[in-house]
Amino acid sequence: MPLELDLRWQPVGEVGLEHCRIWETPDGINVRSVLIGEFEGFAYGAQYDIQLALDWTFRSLTLRLQDGRVLRLNSNGLGDWKRNGQRAPELEGCVDIDISGTPFTNTLPIRRAKFADGVPQPFAMAWIPLDSLEPFRDGQIYTRLDRAHYRYQAADGSFEQVLTVDGDGFVVDYPTLFSRV
Repeated sequence: MPLELDLRWQPVGEVGLEHCRIWETPDGINVRSVLIGEFEGFAYGAQYDIQLALDWTFRSLTLRLQDGRVLRLNSNGLGDWKRNGQRAPELEGCVDIDISGTPFTNTLPIRRAKFADGVPQPFAMAWIPLDSLEPFRDGQIYTRLDRAHYRYQAADGSFEQVLTVDGDGFVVDYPTLFSRV
């Protein structure tokens, strides 16, 4: 049966909400989400649309902010990127995206990669801060602790949390940042 679900998260200790719709078609996985919130003094309203291959490999993103700014990213799944239609060499080698303000994008490597318990896996991510919409390459490490828990680490050692996920790999609890409602 094709995947079709709605998920909601709220920021921990901040005002906000995300409503995320995920559905599968014969061509891939589609995601549409709306989020509002405030983080470190930056109030945001955003909508994003993501297209993924059936194996959860990132293909495209359109991210719109309430202030009118738009970011479009496309990847061939092999590490070649375009940003707003132009080649983006600064993202070369990245496979997944990670958008600040949402735990959804943590699901991409969890669903796509093959994990063995206790074995760290490094990922090159295209990190997208909502305040600037200026994506950059970011090293991240995921370690599956068990079926319901993954350790997320910034490759530079500046951040670490244990994420709780449901049976489909979607974040339920991201301590200090997000919780599912």
